[in-house]
Amino acid sequence: MKAANQAPVFGRRKEPHTVIIARGNEIRHFTVRPWVAAAAGSAFAAVAVGYLLATSYLVLRDDLIGATTARQARMQHAYEDRISALRAQVDRITSRQLLDQQLMETKVTELLARQSQLSQRHGRLGPILERAAANATAPSTPSKAADERAELTNKTIEQTGALAYAAADSAAARPFSFWSTRSTTADSESSADRADKLFVTINKSLRSIEDDQVERIGMLAENAYQTAGAITDALEDAGLPVAADFGKSGVGGPLVPVDNPKAFDSKVRELDEALDTLDRLKNEARKLPLANPAAGRSISSTFGVRTDPLIGAPALHSGMDFRAPYGASARATAAGTVTKAGWNGGYGRMVEIDHGGGFTTRYAHLSKVLVAPDQKVVVGDEVGEVGSSGRSTGPHLHYEVRRDGEAVDPLRFIKVGKKLGQYL
Repeated sequence: MKAANQAPVFGRRKEPHTVIIARGNEIRHFTVRPWVAAAAGSAFAAVAVGYLLATSYLVLRDDLIGATTARQARMQHAYEDRISALRAQVDRITSRQLLDQQLMETKVTELLARQSQLSQRHGRLGPILERAAANATAPSTPSKAADERAELTNKTIEQTGALAYAAADSAAARPFSFWSTRSTTADSESSADRADKLFVTINKSLRSIEDDQVERIGMLAENAYQTAGAITDALEDAGLPVAADFGKSGVGGPLVPVDNPKAFDSKVRELDEALDTLDRLKNEARKLPLANPAAGRSISSTFGVRTDPLIGAPALHSGMDFRAPYGASARATAAGTVTKAGWNGGYGRMVEIDHGGGFTTRYAHLSKVLVAPDQKVVVGDEVGEVGSSGRSTGPHLHYEVRRDGEAVDPLRFIKVGKKLGQYL
């Protein structure tokens, strides 16, 4: 009864457990204390847990190490890719800056070359424009405004060149930062855009000046040809000698566009030829007796057949008479050499001047002769004083023009001289 009433729980047994081991004739037994059993169980459990943990660690360690290694490799590759991308971007920006710098230097060189070309053109135009100004009938020489504009443009070129060089230097020396890539790119593009706009503006200004130069040269050449044509027409209408080849030769030649670099040289040559032609015509016209020997005096008798004032019969009047008082000036009508200076029969005191080309002039009935034979005179020189010497009825100036010794109408020359006065 007592054994049946004992509790089955191991920890609550009052009697210790006895373990009996029988082996053959040997019998062994030992008593197991509860705390010994608990200690043994705890030790066994700890060993089991430690074994499980060690086994789990050994199993998972390789996976953890592999995952960590792969993660580090991915991070390293990502960093390397980022560094490669940044380096490529740096190379692109550096290349862009170098290209911008080279482009700026090239454009600046072109602008300086064009400025030098304009300066050379100005040097070439100087003498030609002076000739054109001397031959011009109106002040059609380059105006002060054009000179100021050219000077202002030259200053603009110099300032722009300095600014462009500074921009190129700053673009080349601009530091690069990985953290300011976008802003650096934007600044570079902005600088390049501003430089391009500046260069375009200056190119337009230079092109405008070059076009103005070519246009002005063309206008001067056209004016020179028109003046030469007017002189030629006036001389031909009066039956006076003129260069036979002017306006008679054929024309032609290859087409040279205005924007061709050789257009300026072509226009300069054209202007030079036009001025040469005009100078030649003027020199020929100045040799002709076209001036008035008694400017402001009225005409009392013209050239041709008239009634002789002394005998009342028809006679040829070989010159024209000007009403003038005693002592009035008689002036040479063209440059030449005095061939006669003194008394000459019915002419009284007379001066004869040889102008070349077969033309001579006579100034008769003078009261005083003021020149001597072989003396050189120019147009407007006083050769004598009006009088009434010789076959004359009163004080007046008898004026003759002779061509190859034959008397011609002096009024024709005087009229031509009035037409050409603005050109000569």
